[in-house]
Amino acid sequence: MSFSKISVIGLGYIGLPTAAVIASRGIEVIGVDVNQHAVDTINQGNIHIVEPDLDIVVRSTVMTGKLRATTKPEAAEAFVVAVPTPFKGENHEPDLSYIESAANAIAPVLEKGNLVILESTSPVGATEQMAAWLAAARPDLTFPQQKGEAADIRVAHCPERVLPGYVLQELVSNDRVIGGMSAACSARAVELYKTFVRGECIITNARTAEMAKLTENSFRDVNIAFANELSLICDKLKINVWELIKLANRHPRVNILNPGPGVGGHCIAVDPWFIVNSCPDEAKLIRQAREVNDYKPQYVIEKIAAAADQFKKPVIACFGLAFKADIDDLRESPALEIVKSLAEKEIGKVIAVEPNIDTLPSKLKDAGIELSDVESALNFANIIVILVDHKEFKVIDKSSFATKIAIDTRGII
Repeated sequence: MSFSKISVIGLGYIGLPTAAVIASRGIEVIGVDVNQHAVDTINQGNIHIVEPDLDIVVRSTVMTGKLRATTKPEAAEAFVVAVPTPFKGENHEPDLSYIESAANAIAPVLEKGNLVILESTSPVGATEQMAAWLAAARPDLTFPQQKGEAADIRVAHCPERVLPGYVLQELVSNDRVIGGMSAACSARAVELYKTFVRGECIITNARTAEMAKLTENSFRDVNIAFANELSLICDKLKINVWELIKLANRHPRVNILNPGPGVGGHCIAVDPWFIVNSCPDEAKLIRQAREVNDYKPQYVIEKIAAAADQFKKPVIACFGLAFKADIDDLRESPALEIVKSLAEKEIGKVIAVEPNIDTLPSKLKDAGIELSDVESALNFANIIVILVDHKEFKVIDKSSFATKIAIDTRGII
């Protein structure tokens, strides 16, 4: 049974590309978001985020009437929930309130035979919790936890696993792990993803699917922590960590990642804590890796402060605010937190250089930080801090740094 109308709840960095790709297959898609500005922008055929080629797909699908955005859910055959899952409090406890809000929003329009998929990266058990919220809101319908294969509503988890900057390609080409709360739930979810996914759809249960995404990002986090810890050791021993890693990687079975100023983004910096929160006594290595990566920004700040002590009027130009190269996504960015902390500590005048945004976040503006272009920053600053390896920074003439103190956390100098 094919789908003629699908709703995507949450039109951010995952939801909007997913909605656009599905709509490009000729299926009517209703995108839902609480942000009126985002809804209005999309309905005009424009986008409110930066992702290569996404504007073209959104414009074409809006023009053909296949993609439409709204703030209020409407009836559909399937609902894909792609909302944030941040922390609450200081103990890295998962905040499922966005998922709960999404469940309560779509519950009134659910109909027998509908499919609900949770795509949000979530702690283990979140899909079952979403199903429980839906069941509480709609006692007239049955759900997998109540009726199994015979349930009125199908519920599954299918985590996204795409790389910012390549989202459109990877949404289509990557394999998908699909965990239904029953075999019937999984089968129906596979039908949906096969409308646009060329990769393999691999079936498991909901809890394993949730854990798969957390495991993928925790594995990466542990490997990044090794590189970051190595950079601390090399700095103390006066060894060039970039040269060291190149040499070590000549071993046929060694592939050390490059260090950085920390770890950012909504996934790698967040997901390992979901595992730690679930099993605090067992997740020792995962916790230690998170602590190493969480400490790295503070280490960078200490290096900058030491450099600033050499000037009566230090001017610090911080190159990059995004959590990774060549995107505008500032979520969980160590670079952003480093820049904000520098301003709060009043170490010197702080300039931010971020070619992928037009205006600074309010918390940086309020701290007195200025947004600058590359040339002005190089002319004005006496301390240069490379925090992100954007393409615009890689082509800077290296002689431009000759009269500066350069702190390069990305190894591009």
